[in-house]
Amino acid sequence: MEFMISAIIFLILLYTVIPYFLSRGLGVNVVKRGRDLSKIAFTFDDGPNPIYTPILLDLLKKNEVKATFFVVGTKAEKYPELIQRMHNEGHLIGIHNYVHHSNWFMSPWKVRNGLKNTAKVIKSITGVTPIYYRPPWGMLNLFDFMRRGKYKIILWSIMAEDWRTSGGSEKIKQRLANIKGGDVILLHDCGDTLGAESDAPRNTINALKDVLKTVQTKGFACVRVDELVEKL
Repeated sequence: MEFMISAIIFLILLYTVIPYFLSRGLGVNVVKRGRDLSKIAFTFDDGPNPIYTPILLDLLKKNEVKATFFVVGTKAEKYPELIQRMHNEGHLIGIHNYVHHSNWFMSPWKVRNGLKNTAKVIKSITGVTPIYYRPPWGMLNLFDFMRRGKYKIILWSIMAEDWRTSGGSEKIKQRLANIKGGDVILLHDCGDTLGAESDAPRNTINALKDVLKTVQTKGFACVRVDELVEKL
């Protein structure tokens, strides 16, 4: 019995914690930042959202910033006009899987089907097959880690913890005050996932009004993830 319990614990660790440590901790088989120190990449997870995504797109357009959106497949199906707008305005659209569930608690087959279905949805709207992928919460399982296939897994080098409203936009601005060249910045344009607050993106957008001006004053070019990592 003890051997069986130990074996089960080992398999769980092998499927979840070990890939997490290798990817999030050591950056193995994933991209966390770029090498070009003149560029940074703003990325937005969990959308599209009918309230906040249009406001965010307006702000990015006003500041002539191109960004990357890691979208949820079910939401892309529900709001295809927002996916089309992202594409039309020059942003990169990546996959955040079909539903916002942790890959740790899904079989590898369900994860792969989710990727396939989301890619199909995005291509049907934009005509472009996405190849960039960020799993929910950055939690890779063993099969994500070992069998990336055609997908390039993008994590991040800096995050603002903007999924909660506590601290307001000032907290976000403080966390983004030390952006460095090559950074991949994790933010959210939707707050309806587990652990998030629905109004949180409002603070993100308000903070970005100042942050975008600051990073451009410092001389950083705000680019899509594919432009940031093209030489990796």
